[in-house]
This record gives sequence, C-alpha cells and structure tokens, in this order.
Amino acid sequence: MLTITDFKIAESKQGKEFVSLTLTGGVEFIQSQETGNFYLKGMKCRIPSTLDETSAKALLGTQVPGRIERVGCDSYEYTIKETGEVITLAHTYVYLPEITSVLVPNEVEEEYAINEMDA
Repeated sequence: MLTITDFKIAESKQGKEFVSLTLTGGVEFIQSQETGNFYLKGMKCRIPSTLDETSAKALLGTQVPGRIERVGCDSYEYTIKETGEVITLAHTYVYLPEITSVLVPNEVEEEYAINEMDA
C-alpha cells in the first residue's frame, strides 16, 4: 500500500494547471558513489490528477493499492537538498497500480451471452 503524502499545483506543457499527488511507500538501499556506504531511501513519486486543491487536501494520509518502482530514464542532474551536492541520475520512480482483473470488450460480450443462455 502507498500513502498520499502531499500535493502541489503543477502546470502542463500547454500552460494548464492541474493537481499532482505525491505517493510514498517502501524503501530501497542506495550505495553512495562517494563513500561506498549504503543508506535507505524512501520511495516516492508524483502522479497527475483531475482533483481540485480542496479534494487533494482531503486525501492526504489516504492509502491506495499499488507500488512504486524504479525505472531507467535519460540521465539528468539532481541536487541533494541537504548537502547541495549535484549528482547525475539515470532513473526515476513510477506508480504501478495493483490490477486484479481487466475486462476486454469481447470477453464481456461472451460472458453476457453465456449468462443469457443460462437464464
């Protein structure tokens, strides 16, 4: 389970404002490139929403199913807030929902036809 821990008003490439939610959950071990020591990092990611600010604020603390996964991406620079150190990263974090079932239109039609015959 993940927790909605924050939100912010973001702007799309088209200049339209939307609410972005921060999901937090799980940890991963990271090895420092400078010292070689390991440390724990909390995993979090942002996802866009169609919510307004009031609704997003009401959802803070809510748990949602799914997980956050680290995925590769083009390299970019990142500044560590606490130290000011600039590092190069080649990964990001994405939300992966728990999918219990997916209905495909043909399967829905077939299931409906079978149920009609049983009646």
